[in-house]
Amino acid sequence: MAMTNAFDASRATLTPKEKALVERRDRLLGPAYRLFYEQPVHMVRGEGVWLYDADGQAYLDCYNNVPSVGHCHPQVVEALRQQAGILNTHTRYIHEIVLDYAEQLLSTFPEELGHVMFTCTGSEANDLAYRIAKYQTGGTGFIVTDLAYHGGTDVIAALSPSLGIHVDLGENVRTIPAPDGYRGDPEVGKAFVANVRVAIADMQRHGIKPAALLIDSVFSSDGVFSDHAGFLREAAEVIREAGGLYIADEVQSGFGRTGEHWWGFQRHSVIPDMVTIGKGMGGGHPIAGLVVRPELMTELGKSRYFNTFGGNPVSCAVGKAVLDVIENESLIENVKQVGAYLKAGLHKLAKHHNVIGDVRGTGFFIGVELVKDHSSLEPATEEANRVVNGLRQKHVLISSAGPHANILKIRPPLTFTQQDADLFLQTLDEVLASL
Repeated sequence: MAMTNAFDASRATLTPKEKALVERRDRLLGPAYRLFYEQPVHMVRGEGVWLYDADGQAYLDCYNNVPSVGHCHPQVVEALRQQAGILNTHTRYIHEIVLDYAEQLLSTFPEELGHVMFTCTGSEANDLAYRIAKYQTGGTGFIVTDLAYHGGTDVIAALSPSLGIHVDLGENVRTIPAPDGYRGDPEVGKAFVANVRVAIADMQRHGIKPAALLIDSVFSSDGVFSDHAGFLREAAEVIREAGGLYIADEVQSGFGRTGEHWWGFQRHSVIPDMVTIGKGMGGGHPIAGLVVRPELMTELGKSRYFNTFGGNPVSCAVGKAVLDVIENESLIENVKQVGAYLKAGLHKLAKHHNVIGDVRGTGFFIGVELVKDHSSLEPATEEANRVVNGLRQKHVLISSAGPHANILKIRPPLTFTQQDADLFLQTLDEVLASL
């Protein structure tokens, strides 16, 4: 599968300066890197929910979930500056801030999840969870969804079907459909659990012992599916009955983004065996981690774990500042209130624009599926591309998702306000009207 919302130089009209920058980028970084939008954006500054290009033009950011508490939040920047001016080193020395942060972070999880191990990226966190699952279960089989993305390491890329046909899936990997109640079975819970059972049975038939079910709690790359809360609980029971573990990938759905809890899995009244976290964890700074049940650390604990930069004092100071901002500014409540307002506004737009087939999601993680026809549900892929790029031309940033790239993916910073939502809805209405 080709990357959604990808820049294509052969179709773009670039200024001489833009053309020179794109050519320089390709020459220095190589062909594997990708740009967004038909006309790429040259960003030089960020503040709150706004990004600014080289000409000073402001763009409303409705897409970037990494700067979770807004671009360059002063409290986060100051925490980084202060600690960077005092000490930064690895975790093989005692340091209070690493422990203070670990305690505060673990307090947001169910008490059964009592250990945290720090990494730099979500890919590393998922790689570590992969190792622990194999050590603890003695199995090698992993189940993921059809278009999942879990990271870029060699092992985890093999568990990330969304990377496309040029990245082979692991021989012990089985894929299952995402819980799509719009195009698939409306009984998403029953269908999802049934598919987990089929995957387990296929593994066992081929002599593969299940190790884990690895699930992004909002199924972001698959097309954003978080409705009908509760169905992940039975899926977790099924994989455990087969001797495997349930790993919740909260790299995208965590830190209050769903607007109801700190973590997406909490919507399903289930406690995972391991939880991987990252992206918004540092508000733009590279920090990630794995939260795990202590009893699962027996085998890995026989060896040693070390990550040069994972859990360093500067990263932990930044991570702690992000938690403080989320708590002190009541951002989870903001996500709940403004997210509901935004979703209601999208449902209103759907009544006036027939191209909108479905509006789904929760909090600040929303998918809007575009279709050519409400009966056939034929994907409106080209229309979605025009909407994404039309919004970009009007200085509003989103992207797309799903197997047909026809689902608008909306996930603004947690500081997004009702006024910001009104601007987004008004601009989207104008772009849809122009189709």
